[in-house]
Amino acid sequence: MRAAAFLRGRGTLTNPGLDLTRLPIGLDPRGLSLVDGVRAALAFGLVILLHEGFPWPPLLTVALAANLACFADAGGPMRSRLLVLTVFSLLGGIIWGLFGLMQPLGPLPVVPLAGIVIFGCTYARVWGVQAQAAGNVLVLVLCFALDRPLTPDQALVAGLVFSAGGLWATLLALLLWRLHPYRPTHRAVAEVWRRLTRLCDDLEDLASLTWPENLAWPENSETKAAARGGARQIFDRQTFDLQAFDRHARAHRRGVREAIEQARTVIVDLARSRERISDRTAQALIRLEAAEQIFAALIAVSDLIEGEPDPRRRRMARRFLRRLRPLLGVIARAIRDDSVIDLARLDRAIDRSTRRLAHDRGLHDLATRILDRVRIGAKLSTPDGYRPGGALLGRASLPLGTRLLGPLSTNFTVASANLRHAVRATVVAAPALWATLVWAGPFAHWLTMTVVLTMQPFYAATWQRALERIGGTVLGGLIGAILASFATSPLALAALVFPLSIIGFAARQVSYGVFIACLTPLVVLLVEVVEPGHGSWEVAGMRALLTLLGGLIAVASALVLWPIWEPDQVRIELRKAVRAHAAFARAVLCAGPEAEASGLRAQAARGAGLALNDLEAALARALQQPRAGRHPQVESAMVADATLRRISARLTALRYAVEVAEPEALAAWSGWITATLSSLGGEGEGTSPPMPSVPRSEGLTRLVAQIELLGETLAPAAARSA
Repeated sequence: MRAAAFLRGRGTLTNPGLDLTRLPIGLDPRGLSLVDGVRAALAFGLVILLHEGFPWPPLLTVALAANLACFADAGGPMRSRLLVLTVFSLLGGIIWGLFGLMQPLGPLPVVPLAGIVIFGCTYARVWGVQAQAAGNVLVLVLCFALDRPLTPDQALVAGLVFSAGGLWATLLALLLWRLHPYRPTHRAVAEVWRRLTRLCDDLEDLASLTWPENLAWPENSETKAAARGGARQIFDRQTFDLQAFDRHARAHRRGVREAIEQARTVIVDLARSRERISDRTAQALIRLEAAEQIFAALIAVSDLIEGEPDPRRRRMARRFLRRLRPLLGVIARAIRDDSVIDLARLDRAIDRSTRRLAHDRGLHDLATRILDRVRIGAKLSTPDGYRPGGALLGRASLPLGTRLLGPLSTNFTVASANLRHAVRATVVAAPALWATLVWAGPFAHWLTMTVVLTMQPFYAATWQRALERIGGTVLGGLIGAILASFATSPLALAALVFPLSIIGFAARQVSYGVFIACLTPLVVLLVEVVEPGHGSWEVAGMRALLTLLGGLIAVASALVLWPIWEPDQVRIELRKAVRAHAAFARAVLCAGPEAEASGLRAQAARGAGLALNDLEAALARALQQPRAGRHPQVESAMVADATLRRISARLTALRYAVEVAEPEALAAWSGWITATLSSLGGEGEGTSPPMPSVPRSEGLTRLVAQIELLGETLAPAAARSA
């Protein structure tokens, strides 16, 4: 019960949640994948059973290679998966044979060469998640290879059978996944629509909040100062709505934006792997673009609700959102299951959703825009002016050399978190490897493995990984020892490999801690099979002890060796976010109507959303770092983040507004808004221009108030920096 209460309300790696101070170690049941479990069980368990019938020691190496290939497979489009797994299998065979041959030479020649390999494997994360997973597992191959000395003939055989085992697992991946090449795309796009459903549901709840009496938009300096300093207890009644909208934006907008970018990446990889934009790929892209436009319009609706004290208009918005939510859910399920939608019934529901909105022009225009995109998502139609694959082909046609060498050169700088991580992992793993070679034993390699797999580029991520790995190892070790006590024969132990592999790999995306807890029993049983003579409780105890020691070393090294102090990172990301919003304001207020048709405004809105996500990720790491959460820069950035969310929502509303202000007033205030945001972002001379004396509309008034609040929030930080 306490564990369930601890995990309840926490974010996950795919959805960080609204509380940035809490580690995202929640459970994600949607990540459960039975196919991954079955594939791992077949790749690994069949070879183990074959070894029981026909004992040949190299078969155990084949089984281990197949198991590690399943670890290295992070999913994704088939072409990139095939490339990564093939390279992993070949490099793994070379590493196994080479370091098995060098093991008798001792630590002096082995450790420096092993350090070079570890640096290269951990630096491979610059190529993405797939390369990161394969690089981490290659470090495990290195550790296993140093367990036993090999003669030249044995090294050749070991290298060949390891490559064969990895290719066997790759073949199973082709057989099990090739039947559904578009399934990852469907799931990624469906996840975007599902998150839009959750955003709509939460926005409906916000529309039901009661607006306090006699409350105007907080423009006075007293309320601004209270918001900036965090002293909200005096203004609880007045700022309750504002805090609720802050939580809403932080809980949902970041998650939807990340889901959109993830789906876009999957579609781009699919198009690149097939070397053309097929009809199914174009349909997925159209649905994704429709979802992104709905997302922008819902942000505008949230701005309308937040700044609207009229209860009747809020009721209309709530009624519309209540009818919109099931429409989004129907499309999400249809995309996920590749099923057919009853278009006639959907059209009737859409027509009902716009009733009673005709006399409210602003809300009616936004509702019409949203429902038009709902129709596009349902019918797979092409909106006016859309060129299928036009934005996609540019990314898919990048030359291979640019895709490979570009990330290497970009990250090869002292400021790069990836380079620091690779150097840190090498420096810390080298002494652990030295100890492994000097005090050899069947369990010694677990120390080096834990250090490398636990260590992450940032302290908060390392601390989270250490907690999950240690807790999962202790729990899984207990379960494994109990299971091993009931399996009294080698055949029974081998038979248990199948269910444990299915359970362990099926839970891989649910949570890292759950994955380790489900996988550790498999490790305990395998040691019983491969290294007979060791009791199950001894294996579980040694694994728990070495995991605890390795986790402590990883956490300590993240604090001591070339750490990236998050307050400084927050300041950098904050300036980037302000500059991105200056570009967004310039696209909305200064560009002509053609900016919407050309995609300039959509690109600027995307840039502002991504910059805010980066800022909140840096804030989360800072709040989870010791003493960094009380840093003045972090406190100011928290207020600035909420203010930028409101500025983004106001700009989105103005983007779709029919009438903003008189042309002269709009020109004067547009220049002031963009120049002020640019100066706050560190562009130009860094001084804000004088405020125009031209009257402004209500929409511009709210935007100007937020920009003033942002300036007052950043002023103390700027003074401290000076």
